[in-house]
Formats: sequence, structure tokens, C-alpha cells
Amino acid sequence: MKRAWLRSVVALSATLLTVSMTAAANPALAEPAAVAVHTLDSAAGVTDYWTSDRMRAATPLDQLLTSRAPAADVPAGDAQVVPGVAALAYPTSGEPWTGGGEVTRTAGRVFFTFDGSPASCSGNAVTSANRSVVLTAGHCVKYQGSWHTDWIFVPGYDEGTAPFGEWAASATLTTPQWEANEDINYDVGAAVVEPVNGQRLTDVVGGQGVAFNQPRDQDMYAFGYPAADPYDGSALIHCGGATFTDPLLSDDHGMRCDMTGGSSGGPWFLDFDESSGTGVQASVNSFGYSVLPGYMFGPYFGSDAQALYEEAQSA
Repeated sequence: MKRAWLRSVVALSATLLTVSMTAAANPALAEPAAVAVHTLDSAAGVTDYWTSDRMRAATPLDQLLTSRAPAADVPAGDAQVVPGVAALAYPTSGEPWTGGGEVTRTAGRVFFTFDGSPASCSGNAVTSANRSVVLTAGHCVKYQGSWHTDWIFVPGYDEGTAPFGEWAASATLTTPQWEANEDINYDVGAAVVEPVNGQRLTDVVGGQGVAFNQPRDQDMYAFGYPAADPYDGSALIHCGGATFTDPLLSDDHGMRCDMTGGSSGGPWFLDFDESSGTGVQASVNSFGYSVLPGYMFGPYFGSDAQALYEEAQSA
């Protein structure tokens, strides 16, 4: 997969990836390979490290990468994609979620250290055999050849508070395709978090259902904690509406949505019920094209995503 850096022309800032034109045409039909698993060091002290002030100050991963990027021209004809970021110069279609319900407990912010700096993404607790699985984006667990450290999940994050505790990961996982070459079609990650006060994650916050190999082009809801302008990461934001299959370079779902950096890894739900705040998770916030502002894309949950989930829930 080739990479290039692009100067911002519409206040757009993040790592820019060029999707390989040889990406699998249908991820759902690919034979699942071995899931990539990273065991983290002892979680002792990790939650102490993530104070309220440090969480508030954490930089969205996408924005952090941009601040370190050298300016360079993009070769003519390259189509660029931006993990977790939509164009900031356009009016947002993301709105604060005020409906309450289960999603306000299962969705949350993800915090970790990337290359020595505190960074953030989003995630969601799902039902699982070990009652300890968080789904997120692949680049929220491993990026540029490096697994993130000091990884915690804060469900229901609200303006610097952790109403349901801070949950440190004992292991993070991603698809073999993301681990090998950061294939955007497989930008899916997971974490297995340790118990807090003798309780497991979904015993405390509940868990959303999860589904794989579902029909495409359905209505979906996307949630996350965008932390780049015009957002600040303090509140749960959502988008909703019709989805479509990416007409450009990936095989991902697309949706009209302007959530920004920090929303990466937030859940996409099928059959979302606004009154109860429950749905069936079938994707995560992953990337946006700089040439197609105002849209977010998320990977299709096919057989490889299912293998990832199965590995995580058996840990």
C-alpha cells in the first residue's frame, strides 16, 4: 500500500493513505487468516495514568499524525483517504445524541499512547462470551507498524468524567490484513479489557449485538466521540441515514457524516432503535476521502471481522 502526505486545502488534517487497487473485491468471501493479537503489559497503573485532565488533553490519533507529517505534493492520479476524518470546512451533519438509552453506556472513548503521545479514538462494548470485548478501528489499536500502549476504554465518557469506570485492555487485536499492510477494507480492531472491582465490562454497561455478512445498502446509525474541530471530544455524536457501497477504491459502507478525528472506531448499527438506544453493530468509523467531503466510511463486517470477534470473545 503506497502512502503520501497531502497539504491541507480545506482545513482537512490526518494521515493520508492510498488504497491499493488490488484490494479484495469482496471481503466477505475471503478465507479468514490468523487474527493478529497483541498482549499488553500489566494494566497496573494504566488507569492512574489516565487522569481526567490527561483524557481531556489527548489528541485525536488522526490529528496527532498530521502534526508530525512532512508536507509533500501528492502524485497526480492518486486518490487519498483519511482515517476517521471528514472535511472540516463543511457544515457538520453529526449531532449530539440526546436520546439516552443503552448506547450512552456501551459507546465510549478509547485512550492510548501512540509513539509516546496520548491519543484518542472511539469504541463500543458488544455482547461476548467473556463479557469483556470492545470493538474499534484497526488503526486505533495498531498503526504504522506499532501497537498502541496504555490502552483503556471509557464507556459513557462525558465531559472528562468516566461514569462507568476506566477499563484497561489486557490484549488488543486486529485483522491479519490490517496488521500486514493496513488494508483499509479491514480496518477493524478489538480489545479485551480486564475486570474492574471484580465485574466484567458488559455486566456493568451492557453490550450491543454484533452481526456479520449482512446485506448492504441498509439504513444505519453511526456514533463516536469526534475531538477535532468543530467538536472537542466531550460528547457522544451521531449520524444516521441510508448507506451505500464505496464507489471509489474500497469495499466499505459509506454514509453522509461529518464527524471528525477521534470518532474513529465508533460503532455503526443496523436496526437501531432510538427509544432504547440499541442496535446490531455491523461496522466502525474508519475513514473519509479528501475528494469526497462530508462522508464517512466504515469496513464491511465479513468473515475476517467475525474471526476477529470470535478470537476476542474467547480470550
